Amino acid sequence: MAIDDVDMEREDLAYDPDQDPEETRDIRRQFRHLEQELTENQDLSTDEVAEKLRSANRLFKRVQAINEATKDSGLLVRFSQISAAKARAMKSGSGAFDVDDFVARLITYMGGRKPVAPADDGDEDEEESEYDAGAPLDWERIARRALAKSRRVPAMDFMLGPLSIEPKKRNAVKRAKLEKNKEDMKKPQEITEDDITRSENETTKNVATIERILMNTEGSVNLFKFIVNPKDFGQSVENLFYLSFLIRDGKCALEITEDTAEPVIMLCEQPTQEDYENGLVKHQIVMEFDMETWRRAIEVFDIKEAMIPQRPKSEMRIGQKWYG
Repeated sequence: MAIDDVDMEREDLAYDPDQDPEETRDIRRQFRHLEQELTENQDLSTDEVAEKLRSANRLFKRVQAINEATKDSGLLVRFSQISAAKARAMKSGSGAFDVDDFVARLITYMGGRKPVAPADDGDEDEEESEYDAGAPLDWERIARRALAKSRRVPAMDFMLGPLSIEPKKRNAVKRAKLEKNKEDMKKPQEITEDDITRSENETTKNVATIERILMNTEGSVNLFKFIVNPKDFGQSVENLFYLSFLIRDGKCALEITEDTAEPVIMLCEQPTQEDYENGLVKHQIVMEFDMETWRRAIEVFDIKEAMIPQRPKSEMRIGQKWYG
């Protein structure tokens, strides 16, 4: 609170986290009571505000923890707001500034007031003005008083700037209209279904090709030896993709051998709808096949040649251009 009322050198102002809990609760209760009184009573007099401020100062002497000091700070802010409001509401003297009285005093100071006539002179008109309208006013006297407060040299200037000013005329810029040559304009190319020619490297045909290769293979074959192309990683991925259609349709079986734990595939009889009705269940697996697995398979299974022939790169023609 107020620094004048609190001895900042006292040892009992030090932070003490082990202060008596009962005393701490009592301090907080009194702080809340003071804050409530300031909030509810808006018409406190200056003496009442000062008395409550002294009470808060006495209470602050018992503060030894951060929470109570924070409440004291909030209370100080509230006192500041109340004091500022009362200062704005104060009026000095008889009230507002009297312009007529100021002008009368100014005229008297510059020597423009007529001397008051003696009381025994009954020939004077009682309604005559006390100012001498013809007497010159001493403006230099008031000017000297004004110069004592300001050393700025007065300068003359026009209120509206120089008299010879001319408004600026904005030049209208004409923009040339862009005219396009109709001969250089081209219509977008119209593409129909006949213009799109796909290569023979289609999914259906590739799946059928892989099925024929499996038919010509006796017994089971290692999965990696069948799909891996040692010269093309992309086509190895495509081979696994096409093979998945045969496994999905039940034309090809995938199993793990018991002795070597190798994945092998072989052709099988496609199940019928009756088999599924009798309890046959489809199973799905997710196989990760990245370039590291591709290289490892080539090394482990010593793959020199691809069982599935190399296919030409797929191309598609759209209009007059080919895309690979």
